[in-house]
Amino acid sequence: MPPIALVTLAASWGRDLNTVPVVVVAVVLAAAVLAAVHHAEVVALRVGEPFGSLVLAVAVTVIEVALIVTLMLSGGPDTSTLARDTVFAAVMITCNGILGLSLLLGALRHGVTVFNAEGTGAALATVTTLATLSLVLPTFTTSRPGPEFSTGQLAFAALASLALYGAFVVTQTVRHRDFFLPVAANGDPLPAEEHADPPTARTALTSLGLLIVALIAVVGLAKVESPAIEEGVAALNFPQSFVGVVIALLVLLPETLAAANAARRNRVQVSLNLALGSGMASIGLTIPVIAVATIWLDPPLLLGLGPTQMVLLAVTVAVGVLTVVPGRATRLQGVVHLVLLAAFLFLAASP
Repeated sequence: MPPIALVTLAASWGRDLNTVPVVVVAVVLAAAVLAAVHHAEVVALRVGEPFGSLVLAVAVTVIEVALIVTLMLSGGPDTSTLARDTVFAAVMITCNGILGLSLLLGALRHGVTVFNAEGTGAALATVTTLATLSLVLPTFTTSRPGPEFSTGQLAFAALASLALYGAFVVTQTVRHRDFFLPVAANGDPLPAEEHADPPTARTALTSLGLLIVALIAVVGLAKVESPAIEEGVAALNFPQSFVGVVIALLVLLPETLAAANAARRNRVQVSLNLALGSGMASIGLTIPVIAVATIWLDPPLLLGLGPTQMVLLAVTVAVGVLTVVPGRATRLQGVVHLVLLAAFLFLAASP
């Protein structure tokens, strides 16, 4: 897929595309994102933990940042809230969509889903802190007019995000791995799933090369597709902020599929690790990179959430705590989170 994406990029670069080529480029872009994540997973299996998690997180973050920066460069001042909209959409999709879908699928197949409340609670606390520092506080700071950090405040938020994400990765993969392992109904750890042997060095190097090609193709195809994305959102009479939702949905598609598959195998803890870990990476890695990118970006970086968004975030955190604390959940909790996601999507399209 990465070579096909690169050929598609070469054929479409600098051209005015009509409907059919735009659709083809969109399909290839989505496939290139899936391919990039797949090859990142192959490299991650080779290098092992904790570096494997970092490889996958960095690959997904590169894709997300590439889409955000590309659209900000081509969209002018109307894209000043794109980073905020994308990151907030990622938080809502992961903490309500992926988490809710995983709980629902697990409960439908196994009755009651069981997970480790200690690890999941720590992940939710980290996501909540990251979201508050990066998305809520800018609305209330006074150094700059509007929901915007000053340079010093943005630097602090970026460094704090990196520190929190790094601390969580160490906790999850080194110091307290047992907090994030699947558990049975009685609380005992489930036996490890059998996996194929790690890929050979040659296979890992091949995947590394294809990963780089895929990332280059994604960045270029995002640039080609950006006018069509904005025109499509405008044609539907959706607000410009819905572009961020489209980006988040595209980037988080692989994690959604992986989490759903894990939930069906009664590995709900793995699903929750993917859900909250993806939301964490979306803030903890994307915000620092975007903060550095503002040196070259013309539009101001508006990160503060509006009242409706803050209400949705507060309800998501409160419901998430009530879901996580017992360490077990039924299909009801899954439906509650999915309804919150539906509310977010509806209000994003019709504020």
